[in-house]
Amino acid sequence: MTFPILRSMLGAFAVALTASAAVPFVAAHAQEITVYSAGPAGLARGLSEGFTKATGTEVKLFQATTGKVMARIEAERANPQVDVLISASWSSAVDLKARGDLMAHESPNAVKVPETLKDSHYVAQGAAAIALVWNSKSGKPKPSDWGDLAGPAYRDAVTMPDPAASGAAYGLIEGLIAAKGDGAWEMLESLKGNGMIVPGANAQALNPVLQGARSAVFGAVDYIALGAQKKGEAIEVIYPATGTVVEARPMMILHWSKNPDAAKKFIDYVLSDEGQEMVAATLMLPARTDVQAQRTGWADIRLLPATEESDARRAATLARFRSVMGM
Repeated sequence: MTFPILRSMLGAFAVALTASAAVPFVAAHAQEITVYSAGPAGLARGLSEGFTKATGTEVKLFQATTGKVMARIEAERANPQVDVLISASWSSAVDLKARGDLMAHESPNAVKVPETLKDSHYVAQGAAAIALVWNSKSGKPKPSDWGDLAGPAYRDAVTMPDPAASGAAYGLIEGLIAAKGDGAWEMLESLKGNGMIVPGANAQALNPVLQGARSAVFGAVDYIALGAQKKGEAIEVIYPATGTVVEARPMMILHWSKNPDAAKKFIDYVLSDEGQEMVAATLMLPARTDVQAQRTGWADIRLLPATEESDARRAATLARFRSVMGM
């Protein structure tokens, strides 16, 4: 009679041992996710800290430009690290989904996100409009449209973000092509001939204008300039008369995520009231229409035509831009 009892006790002990060994493994994974963000560093940190406070899940954060974030993902394909990607370029989400790299997730907090800003595999965190930024102390006439910066008054006075590093600047070029066709390239050629420089990503294009070395940015991300203006910089953010683009910032979960449940909760958190208020406080447009923007809203920005994007189209557009700009 003792043998069956002993066997039962040993079996129970083995089950308990197995369960106790499994718990730390599951908990270790559930307590951490890795987020790559191509948005403003302060917002990325705030969302990460807020998520950790709300859920107990730690966030390992890598924040950089769109180009650097996407390059890192490609370099890590043999040993992927990222769970959640927040990009500054909608096309990156479209391309990653087409490659089968994304996990489906439709957040319950996305009900008030417009259909154009969400998909079964990705959803906007928020958005930024692309604008002209003018230094009001420059002595140059205030521009009202893109082509104004190609005029003689702006000789050697204009900067533009590099579309290879800025998803927003790339989106602007595609929007101008959709609206003007070859006229978009002719305008860029005129800007180059007028001395426009392409010093780097968004901040590198804005800094010379803040410092007074240049007078205007062609294609500035508006929330960055609005933040500088709020701090007292003598600049104005101008939405061109013929229209501009609003670049939504998609969030997505990579299919190789080791913690998909926590990754989904992170997306849900960013779309929560608290998360969207953080987005609004950064002077971006919240993705949810029921969260009040703290700047010019969706309804007051005239838009250029939307375009279909792909890896091949992006490569061809960037190659032609480099050729036009002599880069």
